[in-house]
Amino acid sequence: MRYNTLAFAGLAALAAATDVHDLTTESFEPFVNDHGLVLAEFFAPWCGHCKALAPEYEEAATTLKDKDIALAKIDCTAEQDLCQSYGVEGYPTLKIFRGAENVQPYSGPRKAQAIVSYMTKQSLPSVSLLHTSDALEEFKTADKVVLVGFFGKDDKTSNATFEEVADQLRDSFLFGATSDPKLAETEGVSQPAIVLYKTFDEGKNTFEKGFTKDTVVEFAKTASTPLIGEVGPETYSSYMAAGIPLAYIFAELPAERESLAKTLKPVAEKHKGKLNFATIDAKAFGQHAGNLNLEVGTWPAFAIQDSAKNQKFPFASQGSASDLSEKKIGKFVDDVVSGAVEPSIKSEPIPEKQEGPVTVVVAKSYQDLVIDNEKDVLLEFYAPWCGHCKALAPKYDELASMFKSHSDKVTIAKVDATLNDVPDEIQGFPTIKLFKAGSKDSPVDYTGPRTVEDLAAFVRDNGSNKIDVTGAATESAEAGVETDQMPMQAPAATEKASETASGMAGKATEGVKAKIVEAAKVVKDSMLVDDDVEDHDEL
Repeated sequence: MRYNTLAFAGLAALAAATDVHDLTTESFEPFVNDHGLVLAEFFAPWCGHCKALAPEYEEAATTLKDKDIALAKIDCTAEQDLCQSYGVEGYPTLKIFRGAENVQPYSGPRKAQAIVSYMTKQSLPSVSLLHTSDALEEFKTADKVVLVGFFGKDDKTSNATFEEVADQLRDSFLFGATSDPKLAETEGVSQPAIVLYKTFDEGKNTFEKGFTKDTVVEFAKTASTPLIGEVGPETYSSYMAAGIPLAYIFAELPAERESLAKTLKPVAEKHKGKLNFATIDAKAFGQHAGNLNLEVGTWPAFAIQDSAKNQKFPFASQGSASDLSEKKIGKFVDDVVSGAVEPSIKSEPIPEKQEGPVTVVVAKSYQDLVIDNEKDVLLEFYAPWCGHCKALAPKYDELASMFKSHSDKVTIAKVDATLNDVPDEIQGFPTIKLFKAGSKDSPVDYTGPRTVEDLAAFVRDNGSNKIDVTGAATESAEAGVETDQMPMQAPAATEKASETASGMAGKATEGVKAKIVEAAKVVKDSMLVDDDVEDHDEL
């Protein structure tokens, strides 16, 4: 069989074609200085997240090429000095360049459409001036959500307020403005007014009274949120940024999510502005139900999460669409909003007695043992699967034994953060905090070496009661007790990492895995956003 070598050469050239520019240390600065706006990806060839981003990044580069916005990438395994000079610590890292010296982080989602939307906003002034009806019509459909201000030329106050809001929210929305009264009349508004145009729900919302920065920001965030949207990689951050509780509707099939959204639409309309509603794909993101104290795997399900207060309100009935009726969910939501429903708290049972030298804290005893007392409380937040936590355990036991004679002044305690809801944000295991007497609302993080002597000195130096047992720690070290410095804390596992841990250890329960997800830095990182996850010994 004979092959057409020219045809193969053409296919190879086509496969190699890319609109993403490969940059080196030598070419980087001239490139970013020659292009007005550049999005640069700092990556490593072995990075799984970088590989997942590649097709999205390529698609975005092709679209943005026509807008004169360049996308580039830098291989940090080959250009280490360049990457270090821009503070790259993980992969992929995305940064926006307006010349080599004007740099800002890219904080949008890592999907093609989102990259295009985000970078388009970066390329425009904070407020685009719209002088003609054609310009207005084109601008109205430039993104999923745009805001247009209709102000008179002499209305300096409204114009200034609108521009201030635009500067604050330019990463989220496109802003345009016109002073033409005829355009305002055509759009059915009277100056001054702001119209938010959107590609969903009723299509647009109008704001005409009380022009202050805060009221306009609130209007933009509320009106831009779908009445019942879908939680996903591109929407989760906006729901969290809204600053109000989020009601989740869990279902596996798209048709069922659509049906439930239609059923609960009146409930969402009643509470719009106070509570956001969104469906969530239980097949893809069902583990998040465990974070909300729902039973994972029993669908459909409903829960409300108030992230600002770290509160969860799971709806008790799961598994039947009839349980998620307008009447039943409507009453539940009314009761949550009015404060008639107590938030759900996941907790192990309170130990009948404390058997070891370290005091065991659970969610139900947290307030009593950690907060409501006049003791200095050193509290370790740990995970059973964490190798660093296991290595610390004998040293922590020794530390607790040394403070035993001062138990009226100091408590050395620990809490399993995978099985107990705790009010503190935990970013890694082990996390150690000192809740000192008289200042329990301002715990001090421990970041030093994990030796008995250093931990004892930390309690002495930072505690209110100034209890000193460091001499005993030194004697223990001289007696041969292991007090070498431990590695720095291991980042809390994401859902993917917890699955890896389960596969290798083979003993993690579903409840533990679900809570591991909750202990992640941000639930969105663990559930919906493909942020970096490093490999660690304990996994």
